Amino acid sequence: MGQLRILWINLYSIVSYTPKRCRYDPANPPGFSMPLNLLFGFAATFTVANLYYNHPILNVLADDFGVSYEAVSVVPTLMQAGYAAGLLFLCPLGDLFKRRTFVLWLVWFTATVWIGLCLTRNFQVFLFLSFLTALTTVTPQLMLPLVGDLAPAHRRATALSIVVSGLLLGMLIARVLSGVVTQYTTWRDIYWLSFGLQYLILVLLWFFMPDYPSTNPGGLNYFKMLWSIVTITIHEPVLVQACLVGFFTSSTFTSFWTTLTFLLSESPYNYNNLVIGLFALIGIGSMCFGPPYSRFIIDKFVPLFSVILGECICITGIAIGTYTGTFTIAGPVIQAFAIDLGLQTSQIANRSAIYAIAPKARNRVNTAYMVSVFCGQLMGTAVGNDLFARGGWTSSGSASVGFIAAALVICFSRGPWEKGWVGWRGGWSIRRRDLGPRNGDVEKSGERQNGSLDDDEAARERMADEMAGEPTRGAEVGGGVIGEEKDMEEVELSARTGRENCVDV
Repeated sequence: MGQLRILWINLYSIVSYTPKRCRYDPANPPGFSMPLNLLFGFAATFTVANLYYNHPILNVLADDFGVSYEAVSVVPTLMQAGYAAGLLFLCPLGDLFKRRTFVLWLVWFTATVWIGLCLTRNFQVFLFLSFLTALTTVTPQLMLPLVGDLAPAHRRATALSIVVSGLLLGMLIARVLSGVVTQYTTWRDIYWLSFGLQYLILVLLWFFMPDYPSTNPGGLNYFKMLWSIVTITIHEPVLVQACLVGFFTSSTFTSFWTTLTFLLSESPYNYNNLVIGLFALIGIGSMCFGPPYSRFIIDKFVPLFSVILGECICITGIAIGTYTGTFTIAGPVIQAFAIDLGLQTSQIANRSAIYAIAPKARNRVNTAYMVSVFCGQLMGTAVGNDLFARGGWTSSGSASVGFIAAALVICFSRGPWEKGWVGWRGGWSIRRRDLGPRNGDVEKSGERQNGSLDDDEAARERMADEMAGEPTRGAEVGGGVIGEEKDMEEVELSARTGRENCVDV
């Protein structure tokens, strides 16, 4: 027992240790660089992939464990349930703990328990460990709010797009890797590969992830913090709009990729499992457009504009694929590309909008959004499968057209400058008003303007933080505070005053 305690103490010391170059220095806080952004994207890809390796090999798992197809279908359901539980009960803790330590321990726990999935011969143990590892596979959802904290406003969408692209890439690449590896070896090999990738992520994050302070160093009550997710949601029209759009849009993604297998395995295509798995490469290709699109569109215009563009891309691709997919493979190919690009665009823009709501509660805001997205995925899978069984490919696809139409109605019900729940008060302008000049532009306008702009932006950030921590300035939410909209408008107006004569972004 004593040796076990010593082992645990040593393990805790190693995992929790922060290399000198990663330690937080208030006088010189670590910057957010492109290499760190790419590391977060890589970690997101091969962390979320854990949830999807089993999808194309359920028949292989059933044969290996000697269970029925109905019994093995519980595996992805349990993993999704575990992931949902992690989103709801673990992700909000990102507003309380230091992110570096919290992320490292979650990655270590997931990677270590994953060994059991590689070795076990008992199906019940496999089910339990699948749920447990999915519960802690939420580290990308802790990284996204951190990116929102650290990335400058005029590059926030671009930075978010790299991590979001990693998330969506993980969902697709897991299917490809699992199908190909299992086709030529055994299913345990893909699980061992995942084990190695997770420990690689742990090592990379240990060496390079900076130690950022907690956003609420004074502490929060955990149960009040959970309740605050509801409170934030019902008080923030932007968040409700994003959640509803995310719900309907994500439903089309899972409905498409679930029913696509049925379409391609039947006449007139009759493709084998390997070809069907490789079909996901089309979706992977669309992910490459996310970062440049965010750089030139989402970062320059209001998020709602980009959300609407994303929905239009989705509904166009879905309509083409739905009504031509039964007689030409070009239909599903176009739909796969468009639906992935549209979903990615919509998600990045929505996150860019909601992360501006409550700087000290970004993990809880992210939890509210992701729970709605997850519920949409479940609804899309259930409705898509049911309608395909009843009316085939066209029937399930038509439902997806309706879901995107509903998302567009929600988008147009509330304008980008509207402060209330419905309407277009504040104008129709799609140009963002909250961005200062980029560094290069400021330098061209002179040293005096540069100093003034930096001071204005810093003052704005300090004022926002004070509003988020001062109970008298807003409504208290689970120990954190959301400032009143009027106060925020005054802060933004004050910050923009010094920028009026500067170069337009």
